[in-house]
Amino acid sequence: MANNWGIPKDVENVVRLRDGACVYCGVDFSIAHASRKTKPTWEHIVNDIRINGVNNIALCCTSCNASKGAKLIEDWLRSSYCLSKGISFDSVAQVVKDAILNPPTLVG
Repeated sequence: MANNWGIPKDVENVVRLRDGACVYCGVDFSIAHASRKTKPTWEHIVNDIRINGVNNIALCCTSCNASKGAKLIEDWLRSSYCLSKGISFDSVAQVVKDAILNPPTLVG
C-alpha cells in the first residue's frame, strides 16, 4: 500500500502498528482476503488531507472508505451502510472515538 497522501513516515509507521483491523468495521488486515473491499486503505477521520497526525490518520477497509467518502464522521455513522453493518460510535476503534470527541485540527 503506497502512501500517496503526504502522510509523514513516522505517522505511517505508528498507524500501521496500531490499526491491524479496519477502524470502522473491524475487518482483520492480518489475514488474506479475496475481495479488494477488505483491503486496508488510508483514511482521514476528519476529512481534511492537511491533518496528517496519528490522531486523524487511520487504516480502514476499502468498503468503509468508499462508503464514508467526504461525509462527516458523525453523519456517516447514521448512514444505512453503518446501520446495516452494526457500525456505531460504540463499535469503532478508540482513535475514531477520540477524533469525534476531540476533533483533530490543523497545527500551525
